[in-house]
Amino acid sequence: MQTIWLSGPEWFAVLRIGLGLWWLESWRHKDKKQWFAGGGIRWAAGIAEKHRWPFVRRGFDLVVKPRPKLMAYVVAYAELALGLGLTVGLLTPIALVSGLILSLIYFVLMIHDWAEQGQNLMMALISAVGLFAVCWQSWSLDDAFGLFLR
Repeated sequence: MQTIWLSGPEWFAVLRIGLGLWWLESWRHKDKKQWFAGGGIRWAAGIAEKHRWPFVRRGFDLVVKPRPKLMAYVVAYAELALGLGLTVGLLTPIALVSGLILSLIYFVLMIHDWAEQGQNLMMALISAVGLFAVCWQSWSLDDAFGLFLR
């Protein structure tokens, strides 16, 4: 593969690091005090309650609504873990699959909001590309430690 300036694996590392920084920004911009007090889950509950697809309402009511404090921590720290893992390239395939799933969950929950759809769809797409391009081949702790096959 011929590219300008960087090698193919290095360009995929740039994509991976950019996605990691995007997840870190998702974590950073949350008002943690309000988020952990239940604000984020209340906001999501309002969206799920009016969702056009009944399975989204049922899923939210079954999984998230009974444990709002726990889910607030799960969401926030999942975003932090994804951001750190992708940025430094640690457990990258696991982070990419987890990020793909989380992005698709956000995508389905926010199906009515075109701005959110674009962000979540792009993050899902980058996760899939990174996974299939084996983006941990360059500039990653996974590569340095030989954790995953190339």
